[in-house]
Amino acid sequence: MLKRLLFIVPLALAAAAPAAPARDSLDLAARDYVRLQLAIGEKEDGYIDAYYGPGNLKAEGKALAARSRLPALQRQAEALRLRAKRLGVGASPSNARRARYLENQLTAAITRLRMLRGEKLSFADEAQGLFSVRPTLKPLNYFDPLLAKVDRLVPGKGPLSDRVDAYQDRFTIQKDRLDQVMRAAIAGCKAQTESHIRLPRGEHFDLGFVTNKSWSGYNYYQGKYVSRIEVNTDLPIRIDRAIDLGCHEGYPGHHVLNSLLEQKLERGRGWIEFSVYPLFSPQSVIAEGTANYGIRLAFPGTAKVRFEASRLYPLAGLPPSEAQRYETLRLALKGLSGARMTIAQQFLDGRISEAQAVELTRKYTLVSEARAKQSLSFTKHYRTYVINYGLGEDMVAGDVERFRSPAARWRRFEQLISEPTLPSDLKAR
Repeated sequence: MLKRLLFIVPLALAAAAPAAPARDSLDLAARDYVRLQLAIGEKEDGYIDAYYGPGNLKAEGKALAARSRLPALQRQAEALRLRAKRLGVGASPSNARRARYLENQLTAAITRLRMLRGEKLSFADEAQGLFSVRPTLKPLNYFDPLLAKVDRLVPGKGPLSDRVDAYQDRFTIQKDRLDQVMRAAIAGCKAQTESHIRLPRGEHFDLGFVTNKSWSGYNYYQGKYVSRIEVNTDLPIRIDRAIDLGCHEGYPGHHVLNSLLEQKLERGRGWIEFSVYPLFSPQSVIAEGTANYGIRLAFPGTAKVRFEASRLYPLAGLPPSEAQRYETLRLALKGLSGARMTIAQQFLDGRISEAQAVELTRKYTLVSEARAKQSLSFTKHYRTYVINYGLGEDMVAGDVERFRSPAARWRRFEQLISEPTLPSDLKAR
């Protein structure tokens, strides 16, 4: 009996002892990160591009926003960033990379909160804070020789922008043919992607056409490997945009990136931070850069124009014999894409007026007044986000094209879109 009592008493004492505090972990920090990002999303419409995590975290984020002003959310973001940094010290390579990803994403959240509180940042400082990239942009006179090249491709009288716009309008997809052309383009993009990347079972997208937007296309990721791809029809859509939008918004672009992050990180590793996508973050450099680069990865060299001429031009009721000439012009115009970033920098830094920005956009990107105004509308709304397209594509290209074979390039591309990749992870040729 005595032995039995001696055995029972320590158990009773142990049961009465206070529980040890829970050990902190990246999993716990990640849940707080998701909750905080969702709270910021309650303060700014459009800040959260996608969320497909637990409903209780969404409710907690909403409650946090209701009881917290912007300064309080900023302090929480700063504390969480320090916490992520501490948790990364001495961690395994995988967890150290995870912690670094959270740090950079939280730096962006802090920067966005500063902006929401009214702080004015220069274009370069804003881009650095939000996207972990400090852009060095070309002066506009850099593009003058490219304008001369386009001028030779589209001879005639009148302003070059008017001549180019009129010529491109000959390749407009009529609205009654738009759905079938877009679906054929996306199917072609998917076929190219599937031959290199194993897609999650059951993945698919819904396609819709909308108006009154500042963008030409958008991917709304729903979770469970489903996207809604929307195409803006405010302005006529030309044949070259079918493949561009199909690859960028779909395969191997945003739809594939989001699907693989969900499959391999959020589900595969239980990294809940990947259930939320804050738009103004380093994640967008990778998302937009890979989506743009994915067009030429899927259709390298002459593959794009050959697919368009054989499949899309007939569906659109356009003459396939004109496809190569139009492609030559398109490639020349692509060289002017960097001008958009330079004009955005000058406008956002207050160096040029809105009217001047429209005129410079017309001159250096060779678009109509309506398209120039739509471009500026995007810049006014999304600000330095514009760097993620051209600069992001250049950074991704420099990294992927270090590899010579198409198969190796596809493998590297898949790594970039299925891991916690930051702009600093991209290596130049």
